[in-house]
Amino acid sequence: MINIDSSYDLLCFLKEQNLFDEKYEYWWPSNNSFEILLGAILTQNTKWTNVEKSLENLRKLNINTLKKLSNINIEDLILAITPSGFKNQKAIRLNILAKNIISDFDTFDNFCSNVDRTWLLKQKGIGLETADAILCYSCKQDYFVVDSYTQRLLKRFGYEFDSYEELQEWCEYGINQNYDKILSLYDYEITLNKIYARFHGKIIEFMKRNPKT
Repeated sequence: MINIDSSYDLLCFLKEQNLFDEKYEYWWPSNNSFEILLGAILTQNTKWTNVEKSLENLRKLNINTLKKLSNINIEDLILAITPSGFKNQKAIRLNILAKNIISDFDTFDNFCSNVDRTWLLKQKGIGLETADAILCYSCKQDYFVVDSYTQRLLKRFGYEFDSYEELQEWCEYGINQNYDKILSLYDYEITLNKIYARFHGKIIEFMKRNPKT
């Protein structure tokens, strides 16, 4: 392994690895912001392949808006998301989340533009990682998601962190301090949100390919 002094160094290292194609602009395996919201909840404690089965079931039921999700028969929702596990718990939480978004933001677009981390963390079943995933990938806000992959990769380079927030701050700091340099790495205009999203995605894809490196 090379020496990594900052998250900028890590991004440069990962960018050279050709870790994913350009099918999904932000790395998350969907370009649909509403589906990303659903997926961020459904992926808790399960593999993404299981989430894809649940999302396909929801597509067949035409559950593609907050209103439909808030009005769906809960038993039908439970059946649809069964592949993701914890089906009863997740179904109730998704249904309540949809109702709360409608109550506080009216529309999904307004939610994406105006929701903040504090609001999300007040919702049942949403912790730091899920909240930041929703903010980053669904709402396109400037939040960097850290997870167990991030912790394990940084540990290989000799870094250990006491909290989610400390790890997140380390990752964001190196990117923000070297933002102009990072822009020069791309041959197209790229936002900070997209850098965060793709950086997180590169970490996950690298760790999947190199689980024991």
